[in-house]
Amino acid sequence: MIIAVDTGGTKTLVASFDDKGQIDQEFKFPTPKDTATYVHTLSQQLEAHFGADDVDAIVVALPGIVKDGVAIWCNNLKWKNFDVGAALKGILGGAPIYVDNDANLAGLAETRQLATIPALSLYVTISTGIGSGIITDGQIHHALRFSEIGRSMVEYDGRVREWETFASGKAIYRTYGKYARDIKSKRTWYQIADRISRGFLATIPVLQPDVIIIGGSIGTYFAHYQHDLKGLLKEHLPDHIPLPRIVKAKHPEQAVIYGCYYYAVDTLAR
Repeated sequence: MIIAVDTGGTKTLVASFDDKGQIDQEFKFPTPKDTATYVHTLSQQLEAHFGADDVDAIVVALPGIVKDGVAIWCNNLKWKNFDVGAALKGILGGAPIYVDNDANLAGLAETRQLATIPALSLYVTISTGIGSGIITDGQIHHALRFSEIGRSMVEYDGRVREWETFASGKAIYRTYGKYARDIKSKRTWYQIADRISRGFLATIPVLQPDVIIIGGSIGTYFAHYQHDLKGLLKEHLPDHIPLPRIVKAKHPEQAVIYGCYYYAVDTLAR
């Protein structure tokens, strides 16, 4: 059994996978704001649900920069230098614990589920914040695994600012007073497409990915803005820069836990 833990800015999703890669159990709880409470709550939940099971590995996804298993910085949670692997050591019979960035893991999963694995895919999750996973030939790109696309400095509304501050799910709610599920106005969705396009216009010429995969809570509503987004990108990209294929994530809000599964399988096979 492989246990996947998707630690989000507002909620933590936990899932177990059987030996066929199918989800067996799944549950969630609000993400505590301090690391000690997070470790205590997660430990209790894991022991309660899986304490009697044979666990091969636990993969913990965190929304921030992760180096050597340590969360150097998680912006939305304000966690710094958090060694979650060491904090959870010994749980569930001492199963190995792997830790990585959530968007890297989501990108791994979504790329592996494409009909053809591209040379370079860019996964972007737009939810509480904006994260990215850069995948080359079906593997997390080692040199670019610390990239934070949401921190890209781009112009919007006359000011240069971080992309995440005006295009994330949090920013959309703050601006329009509604969650994405409640937005019906085509004009509003065009404005959201414009916000999203700004970061891609800065990123596409640099990476020139074969495909861009959009996930997260805003990715769930891709159909509402995909036409406008593609039109804006095509209009503003230089003629010699091709517009990548842009698709909705197969599992917009479960991509991370599937990525945890693939990551564990790959690591255990080494």
